[in-house]
Amino acid sequence: MPSPTTILNLPMHLLEPRAEPSRTLQWAAPPIAIFLMLLAGSALFLLLGRDPIQAFGVFFIQPLESGYGWSELALKAGPLILIAEGLAIGFRARIYNIGAEGQLIFGAICAGGVAIYAQGHEGAWTLPVMVVVGALGGAFWGAIPALLKTHFNAEETLTTLMLTYVANFLLSWLVHNIWRDPGGMNFPQSVMFSDAELYTPLFEGSRVNTSVFIVGAAVLIFWLIVKKSFLAYRLEVGGEAPTAARYAGFAARATVWVSLCVSGLTAGLAGVGEIAGPIGQLNLNLSPGYGFAAIIVAYLGRLHPLGIVLSGLLMALLYLGGEAAQMTLQLPQAITGLFQGMLLFFLLGADAFIENRFRFMRRRT
Repeated sequence: MPSPTTILNLPMHLLEPRAEPSRTLQWAAPPIAIFLMLLAGSALFLLLGRDPIQAFGVFFIQPLESGYGWSELALKAGPLILIAEGLAIGFRARIYNIGAEGQLIFGAICAGGVAIYAQGHEGAWTLPVMVVVGALGGAFWGAIPALLKTHFNAEETLTTLMLTYVANFLLSWLVHNIWRDPGGMNFPQSVMFSDAELYTPLFEGSRVNTSVFIVGAAVLIFWLIVKKSFLAYRLEVGGEAPTAARYAGFAARATVWVSLCVSGLTAGLAGVGEIAGPIGQLNLNLSPGYGFAAIIVAYLGRLHPLGIVLSGLLMALLYLGGEAAQMTLQLPQAITGLFQGMLLFFLLGADAFIENRFRFMRRRT
């Protein structure tokens, strides 16, 4: 057994701040995180008694072996990309919206209400109104934590997350009561929406629909905002240095409002895309957690509009791979969330070294 003096003289591994952030690691961190996720996934499959090569083939290749698989990839990537683009605006300003899932649900509720009450009177006007109302509903749900933060200094990480539960309970109450389908055999769901209330499928036999054009427009708009607009600079300054922003004439409060309302708006649009797309009604399974997964998508894409597109496609592939693994390998549904969690864990670990590095030192006795 070593003496206390020997223990005190053991080398210690400490993190020390870098003189300036490493630009190389900033872009190398996502590939490193993906590699470590695959490495840990291999160990996991071995522990489960599965061949890692076969398992990864099922997870990442099998879903893309057909045109239908590619269409499903686009369908699942759409809401992830849309939500992450809005979240990235706030994250750049150090405004952390953790409740995009709730904003997605509330946007879907608002748009679904339009579809339900328009039954029998629907027309070409219905879907555009649903899109506008759903987007405004998501923005409103984001405005509540903005109000709480600017007037009561409430942490948006908590308020946005708590409002997700409120939105879930509201949806549950609606589909169990006043909006429940009378002919739905008592299941908690609304009536099915008519064709006039749904996005048009792009290809025969696939579920991908015209909502992808909204996603494409959002990517272009946010790229213009980040690269060509003074607004992005004002938001970053307002979030990082509120006092300096105030002296420069930038309103720090406006940063909070814009960040949370914009991210809520894109989440609301994603909610409309689900109920007016593959689901076609309001029910308790609107989203498999897109609002939470989009947080990983935003950071994996380095908060860059085009990087988010790539990370959104990867996250969508994890969803498809998880479904394929359930059917082919008889793995539990939680496998998708497990891979998402590992990806986030390794990304956060790699990101720690962007502004820090190891320091080797000995403590003096």
